[in-house]
Order: sequence, then C-alpha cells, then structure tokens
Amino acid sequence: METAGSKLRELRQEKGFSLQEVSSVIDVDIAILSKMERGERKLSREVLEKLAELYKYDLKELLVLFLSDRILYEIKDEEVGEEALKVAEEKIRYLKTHQENRN
Repeated sequence: METAGSKLRELRQEKGFSLQEVSSVIDVDIAILSKMERGERKLSREVLEKLAELYKYDLKELLVLFLSDRILYEIKDEEVGEEALKVAEEKIRYLKTHQENRN
C-alpha cells in the first residue's frame, strides 16, 4: 500500500535526485529524510510542500496520502478505529454543509 513516504521516494528516484541532493535543497538532515521516505519518521506538511514543489508534483495528491497516513497512525491500534473514522467523515460533511450555508 502506498504511503506519502514511499511516493516521495518514488518521485525522488524518478527525477534522478540523490537523498543528499534533496536534503540540501530542502534543508533537512539526510538521515531524517531517509526515515521519512521509509515511514520511520513523520513527515511535516512543510517538508511535503517543499518536496511537491521540487518534484513538480501535484500537492493535492501528496496531501491525500499525507493526511491518510496521519489518520491511520492515530487510529490503527484502536478497537473502534473504523467506527471513529466513519463518524469523523459524517462530521466533515456536516461542517462543510453548514459552512457553505453561512456563505
């Protein structure tokens, strides 16, 4: 299953960049960047945005992977994780509907 980190590694390799080159451009330690790609360290939105720009890749697609990874990390070990996710989806729809009605 694809994660934000694995997608970023794939993009880096497709562009022909080394870890060292990318780490110096975005000002992140090479070991930390490597761990982010392997999913051993959390990505930040700031790093994600820098990498999307560097790789000239759709930020929205990377954000979907990034946010889904964050959600998974929070609920994966919870017995009621899937149920909580469904409730969160309902809340998002509710909030979007009510925000649109205010505008």
